[in-house]
Formats: sequence, C-alpha cells, structure tokens
Amino acid sequence: MIKILITVAVVLVLAVGALLAVAATKPDTFRFERSITINAGPDKIHPLINDMQRFNTWNPYNKKDPAMKTTYRGPQSGPGAAYDFDGNGEVGKGTISIIEPSGPSTVSMRLDMKAPMEASNLIDFTLRPTGNATQVTWAMHGPTPFIAKVMHTLIDMDKMLGKDFDAGLADLKALAERT
Repeated sequence: MIKILITVAVVLVLAVGALLAVAATKPDTFRFERSITINAGPDKIHPLINDMQRFNTWNPYNKKDPAMKTTYRGPQSGPGAAYDFDGNGEVGKGTISIIEPSGPSTVSMRLDMKAPMEASNLIDFTLRPTGNATQVTWAMHGPTPFIAKVMHTLIDMDKMLGKDFDAGLADLKALAERT
C-alpha cells in the first residue's frame, strides 16, 4: 500500500513539474484577434466602438450577464470615456476605458480586470476600408505572467476568447449594416 502511495505521489510531482516546465516555455506576451468584413464605411462603424454606451449594445460580455452592474465615467466617447463593470463569474469585475485619441480607423482601450484575476491588457480596434466595406479587427494583447502561462497551457485561450470576439463582431456587423 505504501509503495502505491509513493508511486502516485511521484507521478503527481512529475506531472506538476512537466506542466510548470511547459508553462515556462510560453511567451511573455499574448495577442488574440479576430476580424470581420462589414458592409459599411468606417464613419458608420467607428461611433459604435468609440462611444462606451453604444459599444455595450454589441459587446458580447454584456450579454453574458444581463444583471451586471455598470457605471459610466468621463465623456461618452473618445479618450477618457470609461465604464466599470461588476458581473458574474463569466464576466468578472473591472474597467474598460478609451485611452488614445482615435480617428476613423482606430480605437484603443485598456481593460483592467480586478476579478476573477487581476490583469491589465490593451484592446485595439482597427477599421480598414476595403471597397464599399470595412474590415474590422478586434485585438487584445498584454503581458503573460507565469500563472497565466500555466492557464494557457491548460486552456486554449485563443479559442475561448475567439468565440466571444466572433460573436461581438457579428453583432457589430448586424448593427452597422442595419443603421
């Protein structure tokens, strides 16, 4: 019986060691992005991203928790526009704010998460005209601390976040092409 327990303990230690070794090889930064082509010009799409309240009409994370508490701060749009959110376990708690002057082709935001895990990442929306349409790219990037590297080893974060980005961009497309 003791021999079995020792074997199990050794196997567990080796498995954890292997997990930590693989995690240590992960990059120190991450970047996820998704794109969609919208049949509208950047001038029609940009206000739907650059205005925090309009942003939240298609933001997929708002749909994950209809009871989420939100507070808007600063101007309604452009640099300084922000909202604080406190939602369920799928959404978490944090702040999103527009951080740079944006023109008709970009909007840059900062996402500061407080829960379920502290993190600070950048979000970039790029609008590139393509004929009568616009290619919209939604990207998130930032540092990857060691605990996040362990999580990225166990969970495909690109796949997990990618489906949310795809859903949000589809809703943005529907909204922009409807108005």
